[in-house]
Amino acid sequence: MKIDLRSDTITKPTREMQEAMWSATVGDDVFGDDPTVNALQDKAARLFGMEDALFCPSGTMTNQLAIRVHTRPGSDVICDKHSHIYLYEGGGIMLNAFSSVKLLDGDRGRLTAHQVSEAISPENDVHSTVTRLVSLENTMNKGGGCYYDFKEIEAIRDVCRERHIPLHLDGARLFNALVETGETTAQYGQVFDSISICLSKGLGCPVGSLLLGTREMIREARRFRKVMGGGWRQAGFLAAAGIYALDNHVIRLKEDHNRARIIGELFAARAEVTDVFPVDTNIVIVRLDDSISEKEYVTRLANAGILAVTFGKGLVRFVTHLDFTDDLLDIMRTRLRTF
Repeated sequence: MKIDLRSDTITKPTREMQEAMWSATVGDDVFGDDPTVNALQDKAARLFGMEDALFCPSGTMTNQLAIRVHTRPGSDVICDKHSHIYLYEGGGIMLNAFSSVKLLDGDRGRLTAHQVSEAISPENDVHSTVTRLVSLENTMNKGGGCYYDFKEIEAIRDVCRERHIPLHLDGARLFNALVETGETTAQYGQVFDSISICLSKGLGCPVGSLLLGTREMIREARRFRKVMGGGWRQAGFLAAAGIYALDNHVIRLKEDHNRARIIGELFAARAEVTDVFPVDTNIVIVRLDDSISEKEYVTRLANAGILAVTFGKGLVRFVTHLDFTDDLLDIMRTRLRTF
């Protein structure tokens, strides 16, 4: 039996989620008449107190749609140097939005209001790009699943509003942050101009993400989604999984976090591990000494029946999820004793 901790995207729908999917009433979402897609979008918009939402195949698409709508060719996006929108979306900022980036060095990927303020391009400087968007990521993937202090987000919001710059959130794992901090979706809807949330990570859906924003912004995003080939037909079968996940799979994220902390403790005790990033949510990143490369380590783990991914020089990542149970954690503990 393989213990798959490569990502929280590898989960299969639960029996109850499958039942919700197969019993869904569907239409044609390109025509806007799939009732289950519409219900999911309405539910998400109400949850965050935002005007509208758009259901898309992936978080990359929802992020890139937001960037495309907010920016203009020749402008720039302020983000951390380890942001998903920069590292893992195929150069989409440049390819889709014809925009540049201002890369900042945050605390495990978390920016401060001061950093953002200092990075905004000067007004009326013909030598500079025009800053048209600030993007934050919460939780921060490359930061080991760390999350923001909400007061810092509010301070960044104030900087953005003073300079009339939209603030976007890559909230692929936002619900992981919320179950730890106790903050609400409504609070996030009040400070961000657009939010991307993923349904296929910790929430356990087979596919799908949502983009939230104003009606006008979502209207534009819907058009660009079609241009990108993202218009889909009887998507209500997938949307039904999203509705089920939002109703049933949020609170249980705490279980993933608890198991991740145990995994962190297991690897912290190993001789070849020099450091374990603080385990704040469901991501565990370990740093290896010079005795073995990250690629060799992942191969050795796979041979022991534990799947993980390399995450940079000397780094290996594990992600807990809906399908990783206490029983599998016990099996993993046993395997590591002889690893």
